[in-house]
Amino acid sequence: MREVNLTQGPILSRLVRFSLPMIAGNMLQQVYNLVDTLVVGRGIGANALAAVGSAYTLMTFLTSILIGLCMGSGAFFSEDYGAGDTGQLRQDVLLSFWFIFGVSLLIYGVIYPGMNPILRLLQTPEELMALMQEYVRAVFAGIFFVFLYNFFAYLLRSMGNSVVPLVFLAVSAVLNIVLDIWFVMGLSLGVAGAAWATVISQAVSGLGIAAYSFRKLPWLCQGRGGWDWGRFAHIVKNDVATGIQQSVMNFGILLIQRLVDSFGPVTMAAFAAAVKIDSFAYLPVQDFGNAFSTFVAQNYGAGQRQRIRRGFRDATLVSAGFSALISLLVCVFAQPLMRIFVQAGEVEVLAAGVRYLRIEGACYMGIGCLFLLYGFYRAVKRPGMSVVLTVISLGTRVALAYALSAVPSIGVVGIWWSIPIGWALADLTGELVWRR
Repeated sequence: MREVNLTQGPILSRLVRFSLPMIAGNMLQQVYNLVDTLVVGRGIGANALAAVGSAYTLMTFLTSILIGLCMGSGAFFSEDYGAGDTGQLRQDVLLSFWFIFGVSLLIYGVIYPGMNPILRLLQTPEELMALMQEYVRAVFAGIFFVFLYNFFAYLLRSMGNSVVPLVFLAVSAVLNIVLDIWFVMGLSLGVAGAAWATVISQAVSGLGIAAYSFRKLPWLCQGRGGWDWGRFAHIVKNDVATGIQQSVMNFGILLIQRLVDSFGPVTMAAFAAAVKIDSFAYLPVQDFGNAFSTFVAQNYGAGQRQRIRRGFRDATLVSAGFSALISLLVCVFAQPLMRIFVQAGEVEVLAAGVRYLRIEGACYMGIGCLFLLYGFYRAVKRPGMSVVLTVISLGTRVALAYALSAVPSIGVVGIWWSIPIGWALADLTGELVWRR
């Protein structure tokens, strides 16, 4: 395995080198949903696009719980690796795996029996209910594979290997594109076809990276020792806090989705397309924040506190500069970007999406700084602070969105403005605590 030791050598070059495969990998992961959106929007129509977009928000919320748990465990893995303690790393992998696997089974037990009440809670319009049910039933079959991929990806990244997770995502992304076109355009399977294309691709990446990890890390199955309930409780506490941070963030987005849905199919379709562009645009700074978290955790385990401080300064400058550049590009090219997903004749959908991108897209520096703060507090075993920042960011966003959108002269634009305001307040809080 090609590993990057983040506890020694030049900070910025090693951090950037480590983060680039993560950025590329998660961009490919976004391709799963981007291709669904593109094929569905162009091949089926606006109603199907609205249904897939709304279901995507629900899927993101539930899978974010698993990703958050894996992320929390990754902080333990990185600290163990930085401290050079392979025995503790092996035990932490075992304890974390079975805990998160159990949570994935629990999600299955909630989503399928409760599907209809959940969709109605989201205020899904009646004309979209059948499409939503069809898509959700299929796409949620892939939750287990989402768990597998993220668990082993965070394990490999904790050891400085960010290349292998990229390779498996690249293969599955290409497969997803091929299957999407075949199932939807060729076999006319509709939204269910797009969903099954995603599930099959997720299975390839999840099972593939698990097999690779067991082959290249044979110590995973050797000398496990007894079950340490004290350590297990410590991992659960940390993982749950990180999972709460991730799920609270996406639960807030789910509440925003509910509010967006109340404005009708045009706003739903615009939001479905624009949020894909939006999340893709700031994905690099999100993954840079995750790479920074690994850097901090490894150095935290190695006891190099001064190196962490220097890394925080360098990472902030890189994230802010990149965010400013992306903001400029999104604002300038908002309409061409929307037309990737929306047909030219959908004039109202295009206009609503462009307005969203030009408001939120100008403020990506706020979310870039926030991702660094999330990564830092997670790595130094203060995930509760990440939860606080998320509650501030999302609480502000949800409260302002509902309050402003209720004013007739503001309407749906109030939802878009609430987002960067929430980022700014959370950034201010995180910086004040860090500098205290």
